[in-house]
Amino acid sequence: MSHTRYVIMANGKGMRWGGHLGIPKHLITINGETLLHRITRQILEREPDADVIISSSNPAYETEGARLHAPKVNELEIDRFAPELITDNVCFLYGDTCYQDSAVEKILSDTVDEIAFFGDPTSIVAVKSAAPQTLRYHLARVRELFLAGEITSCIGWQVYQSYESLPFSEKQISHNFYRLDGETAGFNSPSDLEAFLNLPM
Repeated sequence: MSHTRYVIMANGKGMRWGGHLGIPKHLITINGETLLHRITRQILEREPDADVIISSSNPAYETEGARLHAPKVNELEIDRFAPELITDNVCFLYGDTCYQDSAVEKILSDTVDEIAFFGDPTSIVAVKSAAPQTLRYHLARVRELFLAGEITSCIGWQVYQSYESLPFSEKQISHNFYRLDGETAGFNSPSDLEAFLNLPM
């Protein structure tokens, strides 16, 4: 079985973040390390030989232990899942998310037959695939549906809905979804960071 490739997606536009603190959200520091460094470290502590890639064209995202890859296409949110990086075993993680160690343990340890999604009822925080053709198909399908105006968003949820043949109208959890409730925190806006920093540690 081939090693898993880990792709940390950091090629979003960060419109809701709006340059808060004068830094991109992927460079938020938690306990003295950036989110990108934290995720890279968490992976390599568990899989020292892992192939870790940060998907971004921003040279400021260079991180020890990972290599930077500028996506070939970066027009829509769905393009963060750079198809050219999909291998037989690949795991996509979100570079604007703080993962507790327990979440990383679950994501890395779970083996998948085809595609698995990790998150909670409001957000998907990782997508793990052992079926490259299937993943590419659903990424392309969601992209086409969005461009055709048939769906209003094209992110991880729509990929999950497409894969599970669920309606695109609402978020619902079916099969192949692993719950990580309370084990991650996403940072889309300054208020997300403020809420996180105000949590009891």
